[in-house]
Amino acid sequence: MFGRHQRDTGTEQPFWNQQAWLLSAAFLAIALVVSGITWLSTGDDTSSAREDGPARKGTLSSAAPKGGQPGRGEAGVEEAGAGETGAGRPGGCLTDDSDQAPPSASPEDLRWRSLGMSKVPVSVSAGPVRTSGAVMWCFARTPLGAVLAAHVIPARMSGKDWRAVTDRQIVAGRGRDLFVAQRSTVLESAGNGSAAGTYAGFALGSYSRDAATVQLLIRNGSGGYRTTFVTVTWDGGDWKVQPRTNGSLYTSLTTVTGNNGFTMWEV
Repeated sequence: MFGRHQRDTGTEQPFWNQQAWLLSAAFLAIALVVSGITWLSTGDDTSSAREDGPARKGTLSSAAPKGGQPGRGEAGVEEAGAGETGAGRPGGCLTDDSDQAPPSASPEDLRWRSLGMSKVPVSVSAGPVRTSGAVMWCFARTPLGAVLAAHVIPARMSGKDWRAVTDRQIVAGRGRDLFVAQRSTVLESAGNGSAAGTYAGFALGSYSRDAATVQLLIRNGSGGYRTTFVTVTWDGGDWKVQPRTNGSLYTSLTTVTGNNGFTMWEV
C-alpha cells in the first residue's frame, strides 16, 4: 500500500509531498495533483520563543508563564497569563472570543510563521497564543481562530514531533488512528526543487462555536489556485483538526479559476 521511504536529507518537507504519503491509498487523490512539487513556501523553523514545557493530553497544558506575566511566543504571538479562563479552557489560555463575525479581511495583527517548508498565518489576538514544545495552541473560539487552526495544526505534521502534535491537536477516533498508521511509515525527508505555492486565502464553509469547515486557497508557482477543506472541532478547550474517515486531514486538492469568494491573506 505504501511506497518505500525516501532518503533522509535533513530538511523538513510537508508530509503530503513525501513519497510514502503520495503512494498511500488515503492520499492518492492529493498525489495526482501535487506529486513532484513542493506545495508551500520554503522557510526554516526560526523559533526563538520560550517553551512552556511538555503539553498534557486533552487540555494540552495548564502551565502558565513564570510570574503570571504575559510572555512573547513564537513569531511575536503573545502568550497568555495564568488562570483558568472558563468553558473548560486550560490555565494560561486567554483569548477574546467576542467577535463571532466571519472574517472578511486579514487581521491587523497578522504575522507569518515559518514551519519547515510551510509558512502559516498567526495572530496575536486569535492564536495560536501559546506554544508548548512543538504544539502551537490556544486559538480564539471565533471564526478567525478556527481558520488559523486549520492552517497551523496540519502544517506541524511535517516535522519530527508530529506525533506529539497529533496526540494533542487531532480529534481522537478511528480517523486519527488511521492517520497515525499512515504517517508512521514516513521518514522525515526532503525533496529537491523550489517552493511551488503559498497559502493565499480562505473561505469559511461552515461555522459554529463547536465546529467549522475551512476552505484553504493555495496559490501555485504558475499563479493558479487550488483548494482543499479542513474541518476543526472544539475539543478539550481548543480547536483541533477533525480527520476524515480515511485518515486524511484534507479533502482532495481541486483546481479553481480565480479567487472569487475567498478572503485573501495579506503577505
